[in-house]
Amino acid sequence: MRTQTIPSPTRGGEAAVVGKLSTLDRFLPVWIIAAMVLGLLLGSFIPGLNTALEAVKVGEVSLPIAIGLLVMMYPVLAKVRYDQAHRVVADRKLMITSLVLNWVLAPAFMFALAWIFIPDLPEYRTGLIIVGLARCIAMVMIWNDLACGDREAAAVLVAINSVFQVIAFGALGWFYLQVLPSLLGLPTTSADFSFWAITASVLIFLGIPLLAGFLTRTIGEKAKGRDWYEDRFLPRLGPWALYGLLFTITLLFALQGGTITSRPLDVVRIALPLLVYFLVVFGAGMLIGKRLDLGYAKTTTLAFTAAGNNFELAIAVAIGTFGVTSGQALAGVVGPLIEVPVLVALVYAALWARKRYFTPSPLSV
Repeated sequence: MRTQTIPSPTRGGEAAVVGKLSTLDRFLPVWIIAAMVLGLLLGSFIPGLNTALEAVKVGEVSLPIAIGLLVMMYPVLAKVRYDQAHRVVADRKLMITSLVLNWVLAPAFMFALAWIFIPDLPEYRTGLIIVGLARCIAMVMIWNDLACGDREAAAVLVAINSVFQVIAFGALGWFYLQVLPSLLGLPTTSADFSFWAITASVLIFLGIPLLAGFLTRTIGEKAKGRDWYEDRFLPRLGPWALYGLLFTITLLFALQGGTITSRPLDVVRIALPLLVYFLVVFGAGMLIGKRLDLGYAKTTTLAFTAAGNNFELAIAVAIGTFGVTSGQALAGVVGPLIEVPVLVALVYAALWARKRYFTPSPLSV
């Protein structure tokens, strides 16, 4: 994150970045694992917690989780320099590559992995395919920021993914669950995706913090200037993104703690294709970006936006379509169980790759 503790993507090397991390940021994997364990324990040992968390919802998502997601997203989007968005849109190589990775290659790859790893478990297989269709619009902003990716590019690509998600999710679900399996002589799955549920998810979890972030920067810079906004205001606001992240992770795992701990072998079978998916898609994004000479910041953003998934939408769709205790819902919950620690590790991998394989960019102005 570009706060007092994390420099901008164009300043210094990996050692400078890691050396200036705050205690919270430096031990982020530890805090995330602790939040996951705490959530599992809470969900397993506190009777009625799931019912309480699900009592009030925003769309199909628990209200406490919705609050956590909004708190997580707002500081990241308040850091975006919105006046730089035009340069991202003008980068046709980045835009076209991102669309192909996100909406053609990544869903197809998840479909293949689901059938290769769990052909005998149709509920989990369907859940994995749904996860592959839900492109990331939330946590990817944090991973991109921590890896010193291009913040403006991430905001634009996330916005584009959101629009495509509303338009294409239902059609792609129909294609990958019914049409393509039928063409390949495989069993099909019937699923009715709610257009309005997907639209509401995008508007709530991206639209609200995006508007708040834009207004905060616009008003803050107009009142106090950019130097004050970025050097004094943002360092105070920045840590709240990680607080929101840890809070959200804790609640997500609390909701399915009992299910996860009671089916460890099932979790392992779901986890393996997810692990392969995140590593391969991220690696492909980095290699493609390097080959296209996009530079480190945009390459990292391309890789993270392709590898990350919108697990809150995947979980909401799985629960709304198949039920809270379904195998599809469990597959959705295992998504962040694997995604969060793997993508945190990939943040450090990206910083290492910057030092080894990318030419340093000139100082930002």
